[in-house]
Amino acid sequence: MPSRVQGYPATSGRDRGWLRYLFRKATTPDNWDKNGQPSAHWDDTTGEPRRSWHRWDLLASSFAVALMANRTPAWREVYSRILDELVMRFTGYWAAKDWLDQIGDDPRREQYPEDWYQQLIPSFLRGKYDVPGWTANGVAPWGLQMDPVGADGNLFYKGDFLVVVGLHLFASGDEKWNQPFDIVRDGDNTFSWTHTGIAQHLFNQMNAHPEGCHCENTKIWPT
Repeated sequence: MPSRVQGYPATSGRDRGWLRYLFRKATTPDNWDKNGQPSAHWDDTTGEPRRSWHRWDLLASSFAVALMANRTPAWREVYSRILDELVMRFTGYWAAKDWLDQIGDDPRREQYPEDWYQQLIPSFLRGKYDVPGWTANGVAPWGLQMDPVGADGNLFYKGDFLVVVGLHLFASGDEKWNQPFDIVRDGDNTFSWTHTGIAQHLFNQMNAHPEGCHCENTKIWPT
């Protein structure tokens, strides 16, 4: 990569080390479709029970790339490639795996670790309440909604997806994700969206529900 030119913004050696790692991580072939498997590069352990999903690593990885792109925009091709790979993974089954697999109430709600009960669940609902992080797709009154963007709940998926797509556009100037693309891609559970379409849908949901839209079903982040 180019050496620093005095008087111009530059990244540090540590920045460039992270950039090399993120590029290798993003360009290592893997498969996020239902029958595939994300690479071991992608963290699905940290932050249980709410954030221990591969997509949180996609989101967190995008932040550093966007900051570096803002500082040294002449390296657009490198930043754009990484962010494009992150967006592509966000369209796969594994990016929405919690919403797609966690159907109904959590069967473990009476066997959670004690610290989950103490920190995340009101005492009077112990054993009767799903921990934050269990998406509960299919519970009343919403019913089963397999489109993770179109669903009444799943705010965090569509909101985080918009962040990563927006950062790709910021770094690249490329509107490619404003052309229709498929998400989930599991037979009948294949849904077509665009960058603008997701943003408009989320706006409509927030506008219709001033109290906020659901992340996990029955759990709202107030607006």
